[in-house]
Amino acid sequence: MTDKKRRQWDSERVRALREHLGLTQQQMANQLGTRQQTISEWETGMYQPRGASSTLLTMVAERAGFEYKSGESNKKSNR
Repeated sequence: MTDKKRRQWDSERVRALREHLGLTQQQMANQLGTRQQTISEWETGMYQPRGASSTLLTMVAERAGFEYKSGESNKKSNR
């Protein structure tokens, strides 16, 4: 994956992905191998996912057919 293709994961996008997947913060943390607090910090904008976390979120989003559009969560791509 090139840097140009790497998505920027802001708080709204992280929350929208989690909601698209139908997971609680704790469930998402368990799936990603992180703490619930980390998910919360991403969703409140305290921190942004970076490095491997950002890459993993992108992979999960692509496999789940998640396509983020500002102001619209829970949308699936029309592929």
